[in-house]
Amino acid sequence: MADHLGYRQKFGVLGPSTNTIVQPDFDDLRPVGVTNHYSRIAIPNDPVNDNESFLKLVDNINKATLEAIDVLRTCEMDYMIMGMSAATFWNGRKGAEGYIKMMEERAQVKVSCGSFGTEAALNIYKAKRIAFLSPYFEVANKEVRRFYSDCGFTVVRDICLERPSPVQIAHTTDEMCRQTLRKLDGDDVDAIVQVGTNLSMIRLAAAAELFLGKPVIAINTATYWHALRAQGINDKVAGFGNLLECH
Repeated sequence: MADHLGYRQKFGVLGPSTNTIVQPDFDDLRPVGVTNHYSRIAIPNDPVNDNESFLKLVDNINKATLEAIDVLRTCEMDYMIMGMSAATFWNGRKGAEGYIKMMEERAQVKVSCGSFGTEAALNIYKAKRIAFLSPYFEVANKEVRRFYSDCGFTVVRDICLERPSPVQIAHTTDEMCRQTLRKLDGDDVDAIVQVGTNLSMIRLAAAAELFLGKPVIAINTATYWHALRAQGINDKVAGFGNLLECH
């Protein structure tokens, strides 16, 4: 017999303990009959003020990730979603493939993540020249550029917001993101991507598509869309942009 509420799909979701955005964002995107079940990767909310401290943050996440997966497995999930993004871009596309393979072997189910979710979304739109924004520092933006380059995209420009701590990423305002989108946009860009799962842009990205006239892909939207479609759930969800409404 199927789960009483998750009778179509039980998604396990993995995210850092400092992330306050993924859970409400994913729950807003959830169709009826699909449930989301969260496991937290325990990390400290240490200040992040340069490339070195950002790399320390990534290392803390990696060390605690496998233990969080083991906790998540106990709910007998059907599929897993990585509710974090930086680690899924690391070391280019080949490195990302290895990382996801490790996650799938530990979780014993298939996994969707932000890097491959946004790649799939960009391919839907046949985008070639892209721009992106992140809450990261340059050391992480470099890895994101490398991933997209490996996937065949040209990154025309990118902006890192250099948020001062993991929790402070979630305090990024719509105005900060609007200003950044305007700086990124141009006739030389086919699509704009937002990475960093603790930065909520699922609604702002949908609105930006209307005034910019091109795809604006929020990583949480793309990741959840990727998981739904991977599991054969083709529901169209209104209010969160073209990707979920039309594809």
